[in-house]
Amino acid sequence: MTTADDVASGDAPPAEGSHDDHDLDGFFSTARVSSRSEAVTLGGESYREHLYDHDDPILAEWRGLGYREFSARKRSPDFVRELLGEWRRLYEEPFRGITTDGVVRDEVWAPAPVADPDPAPAEAAGRLLATLTDAERAALRYPLHAPQWRAWSNPEFVIHEAGLRLEDLEEDAARAVLAVVSASLSPEGYARVTEAMELNAFLGELVGLPALMNARSYWFSLFGDPEPGGAWGWQLFGHHVAVNFVSVAGRHVVAPVFLGAEPALSDGARPPVFAERQALALRLASSLDAAQRAAAVVYSSVLDPKMPPDRLHPADERHVAGAFRDNRVVPYEGLRADALDADQWDTLCAVVEDFHLLLTAPQRERTMREFAARRAETYLSWYGATDGSEPFYLRVHSPVILAELDHHAGVWLANKLPASFHVHTTLRHPNGNDYAKAYLSHR
Repeated sequence: MTTADDVASGDAPPAEGSHDDHDLDGFFSTARVSSRSEAVTLGGESYREHLYDHDDPILAEWRGLGYREFSARKRSPDFVRELLGEWRRLYEEPFRGITTDGVVRDEVWAPAPVADPDPAPAEAAGRLLATLTDAERAALRYPLHAPQWRAWSNPEFVIHEAGLRLEDLEEDAARAVLAVVSASLSPEGYARVTEAMELNAFLGELVGLPALMNARSYWFSLFGDPEPGGAWGWQLFGHHVAVNFVSVAGRHVVAPVFLGAEPALSDGARPPVFAERQALALRLASSLDAAQRAAAVVYSSVLDPKMPPDRLHPADERHVAGAFRDNRVVPYEGLRADALDADQWDTLCAVVEDFHLLLTAPQRERTMREFAARRAETYLSWYGATDGSEPFYLRVHSPVILAELDHHAGVWLANKLPASFHVHTTLRHPNGNDYAKAYLSHR
């Protein structure tokens, strides 16, 4: 087992204790990747203490722009151009899938047809197509194996235009898009996705830029021909929300998924979208005995000087499975799950089930059985204190799942260091089943 990931492009963090902080593009500073010998602690402060004044140039220069002009200007700094160049290179690689050593384990994903496929998602997609104009249908649809599956990203500025943008659609069409999402996901999963979209709108209101960040600043695409027992899917992505749904012979795959929020905790103004998952994670981490903790806690802080130079990324920070990371090599690290006691294992399963909340209940049960069958190959890794006093990073990793929760520094808020009110989460199916590609290969 290895205790560090292999590749993470970006600037190397400065030496221990340097606390380097210089601006990269007006939003990102090197403080988020600068190692610190002391812990990053969480006080009781609200995200509201980190709001910029609306007249601050970091906000004022974007006011009045549409998303295309904003995106063009946002891409101009050298830091962003270099980042986009790296993402372009990764996007153009042939898909292989996330692995631990560069070798895809083909035996992990067997065909899993469903005897009675749910017709609701395909029927909702049919209604959407009937609602759209000919031009909109042409822009919306892609072949099942189109490369645009991998075009999703989570920044608020547009990297790839794929499909239709909800805010550009007539109300009936936008509602029909969301009806496809609703019909495909569990009720609680749909609520989580739309709450993340609403939190994006909440952020837009907080910073006075609702034209750039709102509940409909998202792209939607349809892949293949929607049929209950066939192979087809859809993609929804934009700031802090990226969901890929594929149905293959009635079996649903919802991966990759990226859900985040800034702020994720909103003082009662919006529901705290990740509160349950974080509470479960902290319950598990705080239950570890000394030996378990020694194995699970890979780094003592989210900015631990012991991290290798390429472990922190100025955009991704600690998470390794975000946009354009479809082929990443991520070795296992941390505590193997068969070292957990029964209660701890149940809590870990609850954490994992929360990551899979978007799946409908029958589909989630199948997926959880596959996860449980790999207990001896499942690893829990943790960065930071286990008592909730610090921001933390969590990863659950096995042959069938790579799931992460990471606390981030501010982008539109002014906190230079990671805080619990800016959260990124990712979900992947390693060994080639992101976008259900392993299932599709058996057709």
